[in-house]
Amino acid sequence: MTLSEQMTQLARQAKTASRDLARLTTADKNRCLLVMAEALDKNGAAIQEANARDLDAAAKTGLSGAMLDRLRLDAKRVAGMAKGLREVAALPDPVGRVLEERTRPNGLKLRKVSTPIGVVVIIYESRPNVTADAASLCFKSGNATILRGGKEATHSNRVIAETMVAAARAQLAAFPEHAIQLVPTPDREAIRELLALAQYVDLCMPRGGEGLIRAVAECSKVPVIKHYKGVCHVFVDADADLEMAEAIVMNAKCQRPAVCNAMETLLVDRRIAAAFLPKIALRLGEKRVQLRADPAAETILKSEIKNPKSEIRPATEQDFYTEYNDYVLNVGVVDGVGAAIEHINHYGSAHSDSIVTRNEAHANRFLAEVDSAAVYWNASTRFTDGGEFGMGAEIGISTDKIGARGPMGLEELTSYKWLGLGSGQVRT
Repeated sequence: MTLSEQMTQLARQAKTASRDLARLTTADKNRCLLVMAEALDKNGAAIQEANARDLDAAAKTGLSGAMLDRLRLDAKRVAGMAKGLREVAALPDPVGRVLEERTRPNGLKLRKVSTPIGVVVIIYESRPNVTADAASLCFKSGNATILRGGKEATHSNRVIAETMVAAARAQLAAFPEHAIQLVPTPDREAIRELLALAQYVDLCMPRGGEGLIRAVAECSKVPVIKHYKGVCHVFVDADADLEMAEAIVMNAKCQRPAVCNAMETLLVDRRIAAAFLPKIALRLGEKRVQLRADPAAETILKSEIKNPKSEIRPATEQDFYTEYNDYVLNVGVVDGVGAAIEHINHYGSAHSDSIVTRNEAHANRFLAEVDSAAVYWNASTRFTDGGEFGMGAEIGISTDKIGARGPMGLEELTSYKWLGLGSGQVRT
């Protein structure tokens, strides 16, 4: 069988499974999710054994320590996957919700009802727990899913998926055999072949670095939900509570700098820059955050801090477009909220941005004019997350404007259709 034939078979099987999934009740889906969770708990040793094989192979290829940590599945992380499935089971079923109803003058009743999308392809790197998260969310929302994890997690992903499918099939005879499938080959060309099958595949969601996401978006013939990178900002307004601002800045940058909702650029109003920047720079220095400052910020920092714990260097134009995912931070001084908004809309990635201020008018202008998926007033950008938004597990984050935007949970994995309920009406 050629690669093209193999991917076509995979996609056809998924399309058939998606139609079979539509027949399952909410109770059916929840029972399956709960037995899947129980199976992950019981099969934890086998999952960790498979993961150890992946870790050993990845270490030999020179994978970085941070990436190895993302790949690792210890007992706590396996338990976390099972817990995530139970949380998804406890969430309301997103399918079959009546979104809108209206009755026309001729008596025709129209009802807008949420439906599954169909077949969802999810492409991701390193983290094998995504296999359980993505499969559970797609299953609960009635979608068949085709999963393509990174080659570094091959053994882990296979055991997780097989464990979930076997448990569900044993629990429910009507569970579609191909509701959850893995792409069986590491060949990169398989993705191009699969995403050309628009007659079977309805949506693709890549999760990973900017290079992966751009490659997928450029080759796909099916819709792709994506965010290329997270260049997130915190703006400290002249009317900010500076103690609050310090706490928010430290959290946004230093709690987990390698994630997409971590701050990459700090903007400070010129009227308070001399008072705020030296204090926050010293605190960032305790975390060894390298500062890349614009001329105004650099002048303040180098004149006020005699023995900085952090390196301070001039920022380049390109730096302000850069997602570092590291202990590196751009610092800029701006003339008020309007200049901050202009900077963010120019250099940002439409992911997550925050203003710290006691001035409600400034805050409302920022919330209205910053063109990002999540915009905050007096809060850290780190809250842009499905779990933090109360969605349960998260399938991804979108910075697109058509369809889903921001953290994506169960509701974002549905579409809708119109039902027309008549009593013999004909159009004249």
